[in-house]
Amino acid sequence: MKLGCSSLASVLMDATVSVTVVGPPEAPVVVKKTIQIVSESKGLAAIKTEYILKDYVREVDVEFLSTADREKLGVNEINAEANGDQVSSGNGAPKLKGRNKKRAKAGYRDAIKVCSYVLQNKLCPYGEKCRFAHDATSYLSSKLPDIGDKCINIERRGVCHYGMTCRFASKDHAPITEQATQSNAGETEKTFHPDERNGLTREVQRILRKRTFVFQKRNRNQDVETKKQKQAEDGQKDSAEVELEPLVDLALNDKPSVEEKPLGSVTDEDQIPLRPSEKKKLDFRNKLYLSPLTTVGNLPFRRICKRLGADITVGEMALARQLLAGQQSEWALMVRHSSEDFFGVQVAGSKPDEMKKLAYLLRSEVSVDFVDINSGCPIDLVCNSGSGCALMGRLPRMQGLVQNMVEVLDVPLTVKMRTGIHDGKNIAHELIPKLREWGVSSVSLHGRSKEQRYTKLADWDYIAHCAEIADPLPLFGNGDVMNFEDYYHYKENSKIAGALLARGALIKPWLFTEIKEKRHWDISAQERLDIFREYTNNGLDHWGTDTRGVESTRRFLLEWMSFTHRYIPLGILERPIHRINERPPYYCGRSDLETLLSSSHCRDWIKVTEMLLGPVPDGFTFLPKHKANAWK
Repeated sequence: MKLGCSSLASVLMDATVSVTVVGPPEAPVVVKKTIQIVSESKGLAAIKTEYILKDYVREVDVEFLSTADREKLGVNEINAEANGDQVSSGNGAPKLKGRNKKRAKAGYRDAIKVCSYVLQNKLCPYGEKCRFAHDATSYLSSKLPDIGDKCINIERRGVCHYGMTCRFASKDHAPITEQATQSNAGETEKTFHPDERNGLTREVQRILRKRTFVFQKRNRNQDVETKKQKQAEDGQKDSAEVELEPLVDLALNDKPSVEEKPLGSVTDEDQIPLRPSEKKKLDFRNKLYLSPLTTVGNLPFRRICKRLGADITVGEMALARQLLAGQQSEWALMVRHSSEDFFGVQVAGSKPDEMKKLAYLLRSEVSVDFVDINSGCPIDLVCNSGSGCALMGRLPRMQGLVQNMVEVLDVPLTVKMRTGIHDGKNIAHELIPKLREWGVSSVSLHGRSKEQRYTKLADWDYIAHCAEIADPLPLFGNGDVMNFEDYYHYKENSKIAGALLARGALIKPWLFTEIKEKRHWDISAQERLDIFREYTNNGLDHWGTDTRGVESTRRFLLEWMSFTHRYIPLGILERPIHRINERPPYYCGRSDLETLLSSSHCRDWIKVTEMLLGPVPDGFTFLPKHKANAWK
């Protein structure tokens, strides 16, 4: 069922590659190697000869190395070499491979934190006891300069709640006045993001932290009223419900003169589970599905994918225990934008009773179209707790977890998994019939095992086999879809309901457009930069236009660019189809901007963010996820 890889680059040349360690003020040491790029080299992208750089000098930037890798590379020895001492190079410079783990996340905030009540021209109810600043003059004297002359919040909504802390055209914001009166003291803050839902309220957070949340199913009448209230808040009422609401209110307020006793043994208070026919039905088939992506699959990115053609979007993986504990950072992953009309949340957990409580919580507090269980995460931290891929090897626990959630939820439950845990030992085909029997509405299958991670290509033959077994249960395949030809080949030669787009969507989010329009898009460098600009605007809208919001947007943009730089412009390829595992030789783009956007060096990514978000603050640090991005 796999698409056969066609001939690779027909390039034959000698390339002298110099490895230089950059770290002023010491003089660099160059270790030269001569490499032969052979015709039909495996894993090499076919780039037109005129764009290939034949004598490219590689340099490693010490600033983007971890302390351990600096020691591994022998920075101290290199310093000795600069002083005239000899250093044994062996077979050459050590290779920097793999990922930087336990990366520190620097948080950038204003030196003086202004009280949120003061920002809204309100009188702070805490008065002199408030631990935040009320003096506008002292704050403005230490504030960083504005980045631009247009604020995205003012352009989109006509008002910016960040006031004088906004880094964009702050002079146009309403000034702080002394007209705040006691009458508005203690008022709750207005919603900063009217287009976003599912945020954690302070009241729910308080009762979760105090462990007083009631995890039980209410009767159906209460569920109806709760749904109507949610729809009113979300602005999604339909006309029929609006007309019936006064009648419902009258019935609720009308107290009968004689108390009526229920007939039979069943009362409204009994916990009556919804029958399968009463649950919300969704049609997953033939939809373009954006895979849940940790860190990079955030709301600003999902908005871009929706505009470019994605049908189904899912939030980043959230841990059940942290959600039940009311952890704000985990609840931020539940947030849904109004443009996401087919939206689900993905949760990871290992205890059936804990996941049942979570199902009650999600049903009560979150507006979603479906809930997805993560049974495919290969990260050791997740698997060691019994979640993620570890669930695939614990069938009784998986059964209890799935059945508990199906019993409670009033929306479909889906599961995302891998082919198996151990390489060469596929077990997904054994689990899928059981998941269908337990009430799962859809399954997503990544064509690799936990141990395999991202080595080798996804096994679409096995995905097709599982789709046969799953039928009529919708099964989505996942892995290595990089163009519309891949998508339709897998779709037409198997019974899959569709394909999840993950790394392909990260590298080229316009992949959704290509699939829907069945064409290859030779997107220009300026169009790619405009997508980054759209992302920064969405990020500032979501994370804020103050210093903290700007730097959060910058950080997540840098994380995304660790994928986007892998895109090879269509116009410089010898053939339109490019495999995800094919690396390019060193090349230049058709313009300076295209060359910059194709750079794998982290410093060049920072240059792009400075074009959109202004200069980085003093002390800025960013350690890329992949060690290879320290090379230029």
